[in-house]
Amino acid sequence: MKIKKNVNPLILLFIMASSLSAQQATVYTTAKNTVLRISKTEELRFTKAVQPLETNICVFVDTTKKFQRFIGIGSALTDASAETFYKLPEKLQNELLTAFYDKNEGIGYTLARTSINSCDFSSDTYNYVADKDVSLKSFNISHDMKYRVPFIQRAIAAAGGNLPLIVSPWSPPAWMKSNNDMLHGGSLLPQYYQTWADYFVKFLKAYQNVGIPVFGMTVQNEPMAKQTWESCIYTAEQERDFLKNYLGPTIERSPFKDKKIIIWDHNRDLIYQRAEVVLEDSIASKYAWGVGFHWYETWTKNNMMFDNVRRVKEAFPDKHLIFTEGCVEKFNPSRLTDWALGERYGNSMINDFNNGTEGWIDWNILLDEKGGPNHVGNYCFAPVIADTKHKTLTYTNIYYYLGQFSKFIHPGAQRVISSTNREHLQATSFVNPNGETVVVVMNNADLSMNYQLFVNNMETSIESLPHSISTIIIK
Repeated sequence: MKIKKNVNPLILLFIMASSLSAQQATVYTTAKNTVLRISKTEELRFTKAVQPLETNICVFVDTTKKFQRFIGIGSALTDASAETFYKLPEKLQNELLTAFYDKNEGIGYTLARTSINSCDFSSDTYNYVADKDVSLKSFNISHDMKYRVPFIQRAIAAAGGNLPLIVSPWSPPAWMKSNNDMLHGGSLLPQYYQTWADYFVKFLKAYQNVGIPVFGMTVQNEPMAKQTWESCIYTAEQERDFLKNYLGPTIERSPFKDKKIIIWDHNRDLIYQRAEVVLEDSIASKYAWGVGFHWYETWTKNNMMFDNVRRVKEAFPDKHLIFTEGCVEKFNPSRLTDWALGERYGNSMINDFNNGTEGWIDWNILLDEKGGPNHVGNYCFAPVIADTKHKTLTYTNIYYYLGQFSKFIHPGAQRVISSTNREHLQATSFVNPNGETVVVVMNNADLSMNYQLFVNNMETSIESLPHSISTIIIK
C-alpha cells in the first residue's frame, strides 16, 4: 500500500485499521456427532494481535518461516480397489471418481500409488514374465489391463489429466528369489540383480504405453517384513548396493531417468538407520530422490515415532520425505462409524507434515464390504467401503479427514510454522501458490475449545468442536 505524504495521522490509522479488519478467513469443519463434513462453518475477520494470557488457548502461525514444498495427497489404486470399482454401477463409479479427484465437488487428490506385480490386495499372485525368462522377452501387463489399468486411466482423467503415480514392488518373480516363492519373504538372488533392475524399466515403459506416466518408484515395499503375502527382504546394505550398482544406473541409462527413486518404503521405526546406511554412500545417494515410510507396527496411542522422520530430514535436508502407505487394519464393519479411524489419519498427517513430509499416500482408495478382496485374508479399512451386493458406498470419516488437507492444500504450497499451547489441539500450516494461508487444526478432546488464532500480527477467535478437524483458509 502506497501512502501519500502529509496524510493526517488519524486518517492513516483509519486506513491501516480498515485494511487489517478486511483480512478474512473461511472455516471448513468435520466434527463428531454432527452433520458437518468438510462443511463451511464460519467466516472470520482479524484484528490486530495483542499479547495472549497463559490461560488463553492459542494456535500460532508464522508465515515468514518457510519449509518444505507440498507435493500432494492421495490413495493407492490397487487391484482390490479396481476390482471393487468395476463391480459398481456406472453412476457410483462416477460418483467415487468425482468424490476423490474433483477439485470443487470432491477432495482434489493429487497423488497415487500402485504395485509392480501382485500384492496382498490382489485376488491372486502374479507377475509379468514367464518362468525363468531372464531376457524378459515375455514381459507383458495383460493381467493389469482387465481392471487396474482402466481404473488408473479413469482416475487420471478425473484428476484433470495429471496424477503423479508412485509404483512399488512387493516381490520379484519367485524364480528370482532365494525361497523360490513370491510370498513369505526370501531375498533377491544376486545373479538376478540386473534382470530385476531391467524389469523396472519394462514396467515403466508398459505403463507409459497405455497412457500412465509414472512419477517415481520405491526400491521395495516393506523390505524388512517377512509376510504371508508377497514380500522380499533387503538389509540396508543390500538395498544400498542394489540401488547404486544396478537400479540407479539402469534407470539413469533408460528413457526414464527423470523418475524419482525412493528408498525404505517401510515403517518409521527403522527409517533413520536405513536412510543413514544408504544415503551416507555418495553413489547410492546420488540415485535416491527421497525416503518413503509407513506407520505399521510403530503405532501406539501416544507415540507414532514422528521424531524419526524429523531426524532424517535434519540429517539429509536435500532428500524428500513421503508417506507411502498407511491404513487401519483388521476390518470390522461395526467400526465404520468409529471416529478414531479419521483421528488417526489427522494426527499422522499433521505430525508428518510438521516433520518435513512433502506427500502423503493412503493405502487402498476403495475396498468391498469385507475389507478386500485380499488373497491372504489381510482385510483392512479404506476411506470408502463399497457394498458390492447392494450397490452402495459408505464414506468413512477417514475420507473427510483426508479431505480437510487434500481439498485445500495445493501442490507447490510451502509449509510454514504453526504451534499450539494445548495438547488436545494440533495444527499444521501451508501457504498456497496463490498466496492464501491454510491452517489445519484438529481437536481430539471430548470438549469444545474456544481458541485464538494468531497469524503474524493478526488474531481472531474460533470455536473448535469436540473431536473435530477444521481447515481455515485465509485470503
